[in-house]
Amino acid sequence: MESQLKLYDKIIESRGKLQEELPEVMAAFLAFRSEVYKDGALSHKMKRLIALAVSLRIGCAGCIAGQTRYAVEAGATKAEVLEAVFVAMIMGGTPAMAESWRVVRTLEEMGKW
Repeated sequence: MESQLKLYDKIIESRGKLQEELPEVMAAFLAFRSEVYKDGALSHKMKRLIALAVSLRIGCAGCIAGQTRYAVEAGATKAEVLEAVFVAMIMGGTPAMAESWRVVRTLEEMGKW
């Protein structure tokens, strides 16, 4: 079974190649992302937990690993991450539940499980 964190690292590596080809476009995307995740009415941590739930709902493997990592780095506890997982499961049903193992594995790899 592939490491979820290594999977995410491969995605970041590929993104770097895209950035080489269209640096202005990628810079605009990264600036937008940075602005979206800033503390506002919702905290950065809460936004990452929401993004994790959305990632599970849409079944994006790399997004799940990345958003789990970013949520933890933003201060989310294991309990908070798991509550976000269960919100995704209640809204997304079995497809979200089927991808929830990726969160467990990412937390294990981060030493948070």
